[in-house]
Amino acid sequence: MSVDSRSGRTGGYYHLLRAVVVRDLLIWIRYPVNAGMRLFINLLFFGMLLYGGTLLAGQAMADSLEGLIVGYFLWSLATGAYSGIVNDIQAEAGWGTLERHFVTPFGFGPVVLAKAVAIVFRTFLTSAVVLAAMLLATGTRLDLHLVTVVPVATLAIASALGLGLAMGGLSVLYKRISSVVNLLGFAFVGLISAPVFDVPWLAALPLVQGSALLQLAMRSGTRLWEFDPAALAVLVATAVGYLALGYAAFGLATRRARRLGVLGDY
Repeated sequence: MSVDSRSGRTGGYYHLLRAVVVRDLLIWIRYPVNAGMRLFINLLFFGMLLYGGTLLAGQAMADSLEGLIVGYFLWSLATGAYSGIVNDIQAEAGWGTLERHFVTPFGFGPVVLAKAVAIVFRTFLTSAVVLAAMLLATGTRLDLHLVTVVPVATLAIASALGLGLAMGGLSVLYKRISSVVNLLGFAFVGLISAPVFDVPWLAALPLVQGSALLQLAMRSGTRLWEFDPAALAVLVATAVGYLALGYAAFGLATRRARRLGVLGDY
C-alpha cells in the first residue's frame, strides 16, 4: 500500500489495478486505427478459414462450424493475452520504464500481475466483438452462459498468459526473440484442437483442457456446476501451474538481466 504525502490518502492494490486497467484501455483507444486493424485482421483470418474450409470440405465444414467458432474465439483470447503481455513488457523495456517498477511502493510483482489482469480484460472485450461478428456472419447460435463461459475461458487463457510472462522475461534478457514468440503463438492452434478425450494425458498441456470444456459449455450448454469435478480440477491446476511457472521464469529472467546490467537495454 502506498501513501500520498500531499493528501494523506492511502492507495491500495485496488487503486493500482484500476489505474493499470484504465491506462491499458486508454492506450488501446487512443490508437483506433491500430485497434481497428487488429479486429479486422482477426475477422479476415476467420473468413479465410471458413471460405477455404467450405471449398475443401463442403458439408463437413458446415457440420463443424460451431466447433470452429468456439476454437477461434479461444484462439483469439489466448493469442491476445499471450502476445499482449509479451508486447507490453517489450514496450516497457524500449521506453526505459521497466526498471521503475522495481522501485514502486507496491513492488514489481503486483504491478506485473495488474498488467496481466488489464490485458486479459481488454482481450475479453476485443474477442467478444470478434465472437459477435462471427455469429452474425454465419448465422450460428451458441450457448453464451456467462457464469460458465467467462470462468472457463479465463482459466483456459491463464496458461497462455503464463507462457507470455516466460517469453516476456526472455525478451528482457535476450532482447530480440520474436521468431520464438510467434512460433509458440502458432502452436496454440494445435493445442486448442488437441483430442483430449481420446488422449487424456494431453490435458496437462496449456489450453487443451480449457478448450475441451469451453466446447462443451458453448456448444452443448453444459453449465459450470455440471462439469466433472476432476475435469475442473485439471483445468484449475493447469491454469495455476502454468501461470506460476511463467511468473517464476519471468522473475528469474529479470533478476538475471539486472545482475548483468541489461534490464534497461533495448
